[in-house]
Amino acid sequence: MSLSLSTPSVFKRSAFATRWWGVSAALLLAILGSLPGCSSTPPLDEPSSAGTSAGTPPADTRALPPPITQSKSRWVAVPWSDLPGLEQDALHEAWPAWLRSCERNQPVWARLCPEVRELAKAAPEAQRDWMRQRLQAYRVESHEAQTSGLLTAYYEPLLDASRLPKGDFRVPLYAAPSDLGKRKPWYTRQEMETLSAAKAALRGKELVYLNDPVDAMVLHIQGSGIVRVSEPDGRQRLVRMAYAGTNDQPYKSIGRWLLDQGLVRDASWPGIKAWIARNPARVQELLWSNPRVVFFKEEALPPGSTPPGPKGAQGVPLTAGRSIAVDRESIPYGTPVWLSSRGPQTSLNRLVLAQDTGTAIVGAVRADYYAGSGPEAGELAGRLKQPLQLWVLWPR
Repeated sequence: MSLSLSTPSVFKRSAFATRWWGVSAALLLAILGSLPGCSSTPPLDEPSSAGTSAGTPPADTRALPPPITQSKSRWVAVPWSDLPGLEQDALHEAWPAWLRSCERNQPVWARLCPEVRELAKAAPEAQRDWMRQRLQAYRVESHEAQTSGLLTAYYEPLLDASRLPKGDFRVPLYAAPSDLGKRKPWYTRQEMETLSAAKAALRGKELVYLNDPVDAMVLHIQGSGIVRVSEPDGRQRLVRMAYAGTNDQPYKSIGRWLLDQGLVRDASWPGIKAWIARNPARVQELLWSNPRVVFFKEEALPPGSTPPGPKGAQGVPLTAGRSIAVDRESIPYGTPVWLSSRGPQTSLNRLVLAQDTGTAIVGAVRADYYAGSGPEAGELAGRLKQPLQLWVLWPR
């Protein structure tokens, strides 16, 4: 599930199938920051205009089908020439994400997924021709015919951690306590750190320790992250802290708290970091303003390679730059989508797959763009908030 940093609501969750994160807020660009380690960030598109291409695609003279109505959206059939940047996108970069969606049992795609697999090694021109022949493009709009929406982004943090508490590494990330399902909601963040009963329930559930409580909050907001763990024997290895549940407390943005208290005017991550640097004695108060806590489970990562993305709500690993979180009442999981967005941060015209969701990702034309892992992805995720148009690509 997705929780992005720049959602109109204050912070968003990094979505991963369980992405409670979608919680980012309107005035808040979110919690990101320069995190240690390498990163995986997709290349961004150069500005391009609809209809420009090295060659002229063949005209499609077939009659357009009638609109399709979803619970929260209306899909209106359009000619392929309406899709901006279609001729310029490196479609082969989206194919791995499409293949992952085809791993799920999706009746509507059962007929076409074998063809998707056959085209995995094909040239982008062949992939484009196949899409025009086998799919119909539909403009996504609200029931009130609103065609423009909002694009934000989320990412997966990359942090250092210790298996055991030592030195500055004293901030635990917890596995779910055994009584989590019996007590709803579970203890708040403040209660977990102050009440003996909550401490007892968490004893032995420590997975790893971070050296910064704000970094831990980043991980909680994003819902998943990669940590470089120092083991007791001195070895270091990368593992994923994957989402395993929450304490069922409401999410409260720390950026929103700072704004409401009149403590900052800039609730972007740089503004939050600057306030923290000036007010170290109030950091605990700041963190306690968000009662929600995420519990994690540890997932091993293959050594010596770029780790796959976390699993989204569809149940498949996300692909940096090619996976989005959507409102599933507007667009079903596994649907290929043409995304177009231009703004101060970037220009995007590309094929993406609807593979995740988030609590702040609500509405017909709404998407959260998975930017990847590490500091560069975090920088984009914390600042991306710009207009959006979407086209669903659906079997004919």
